[in-house]
Amino acid sequence: MSGSSSDGVRVWLVERTYSDDEQNMVILTYATPDGGRYFRKERALTSFSDVRDTTAAVDADSGNLGSVEDEDLRARYAAEAARMAEGHDPDDVI
Repeated sequence: MSGSSSDGVRVWLVERTYSDDEQNMVILTYATPDGGRYFRKERALTSFSDVRDTTAAVDADSGNLGSVEDEDLRARYAAEAARMAEGHDPDDVI
C-alpha cells in the first residue's frame, strides 16, 4: 500500500514528544509506512480544557514531508507506522 490519497500522502503517528524549549508544546511526528518520510505537527496546549484529537493517521501534502536520512530512525518509524496501521483505523483517536 503506497498510502497515497487524493488529499495527500497517508502518514501514521510514530512519535509524540513534549518540547524542551517551550512549555505546553506537543510535537507529533507522523511517518510513511516505509519510514522514509515524515510529517511533523506542533501543537500548543493553551489550557487543560484545550482538547484536540490526535488521530492514528493523517493525510499530509507531499510538499510538507521531510526525508528520514538515518537508517535506524527510518526502521523505527517504519515499525511504528506498521504497528499503528495494523491496530488502528486512520481516524482512531490516539
